[in-house]
Amino acid sequence: MPGKINVLLVEDHRLMFEGLSSLLTEYSDINVLGVATTVADAIAKASLLKPDLVLMDYRLPDGDGAQASERIRSLLPDTAILFLSADPSEASIMRAVEAGASGYVSKGASAEELVNSIRKAAEGEFLLEAATMARLLEQRHQSQQKATEQRRLIGDLTPRERDVLRLMARGLDNHEISDELGIGYGTVRGHVRGVLEKLGSHTRLHAVAAARKAGLLEA
Repeated sequence: MPGKINVLLVEDHRLMFEGLSSLLTEYSDINVLGVATTVADAIAKASLLKPDLVLMDYRLPDGDGAQASERIRSLLPDTAILFLSADPSEASIMRAVEAGASGYVSKGASAEELVNSIRKAAEGEFLLEAATMARLLEQRHQSQQKATEQRRLIGDLTPRERDVLRLMARGLDNHEISDELGIGYGTVRGHVRGVLEKLGSHTRLHAVAAARKAGLLEA
């Protein structure tokens, strides 16, 4: 990219953004346009200043950097977004990428690593390795499958069967479930059979395991 890279910093911690601003001004090809400290501030200042790149924190007082990124990218599709965050979770990285980020740099990175990432992102490079992206996409696929299975199971089980399943997961036997729910023992047995059948299980233990795997007991 010819000339200076105009950068907008989005960071709500004063010591951090003052340090970043001081650091980046040492590089002749980088120009810090300003600092935003919230999602709303980031959107407003990006719209006004039209930076080449936004260096984005993930956690912000009024939301997260992904929300800001989506809005900024919709207004300024040619502006690169580079995340600089202390949150290294793959869920956060995937969310940032989905919001249009070019890369995700840890706050533990060296100055040279950060500056090189800024330069590459400003040139239009995508900084995440193919292997990392493949792993993130596979995790998202598995998460979507789990959510689909959870919705299916919730739709299949009646409210009373879900009550019985939760008590089964607590280790209660049929007599204890009968007492807990105030229904007959025979009725409980019928609900248990329904739960096993709908979960494709032959035992109570397997049914509870299948429900946990699908995230059904978290709902």
